[in-house]
Amino acid sequence: MLHCQGTLMRLALYTGIILAGGYTCLTPALAADPTGDWRVADGVANIRVAQCNGSMWGAVSWEKQPGGRDENNPDVSKKNRPTLAMATLIDMKKKPGVDQWEGQVYNAKDGQLYSATITPAGTDQLEIKGCVMGFLCGGETWTRVGPPIPLSPANAMAKGAPKPAGAAPKVQGAPQGTAQAAAPQGTSQGTTGATAPAAAPKTATTAKPGQKGAADTVGDICLLPEIAGFAH
Repeated sequence: MLHCQGTLMRLALYTGIILAGGYTCLTPALAADPTGDWRVADGVANIRVAQCNGSMWGAVSWEKQPGGRDENNPDVSKKNRPTLAMATLIDMKKKPGVDQWEGQVYNAKDGQLYSATITPAGTDQLEIKGCVMGFLCGGETWTRVGPPIPLSPANAMAKGAPKPAGAAPKVQGAPQGTAQAAAPQGTSQGTTGATAPAAAPKTATTAKPGQKGAADTVGDICLLPEIAGFAH
């Protein structure tokens, strides 16, 4: 929970994916890498942080109470937008000479934007500090629940994000320009040349950390309209 002096707001930030059973096999990460999925201090949600268009962004990728709406937004047109996949860390730029990024944070509790910084603390913690009018600052520490997200060649697509369903796997060894069906392991073609019926593909249930058997519905946050359109 973010605590500020006097009457400073409580920045209860919504975030990415929370662990249901723990995530104990994190890929080794550089101390200064703020990307990945982070559990907020009060555990109500996780923020997925990724580098998009040269800046760090964060968006809600999981909620403890599904179906949240941005009802406190002063913009009437946004009051009914889902909080899932909503940007919370906005256009955060790296500060020269230090492992810290500064930009804005959106507080869904009061619908306001605040100046903020994020600072990695070791490999598994991220400190966020929000300020009102440059003072009366408060902060909290988030806990890593997912590995860092590498940059893609396009500086947008987050590697490790679920691939679109239905993509046909490449068949190794097949001559270029020809179509060849891959036979399931443990089966063989008969002498007549008929191929044994292929086993039905398993249902794609690529689970993100802490969501056992649950598909990730947010994916690459750099492709979210709110973030992708910011740089255009």
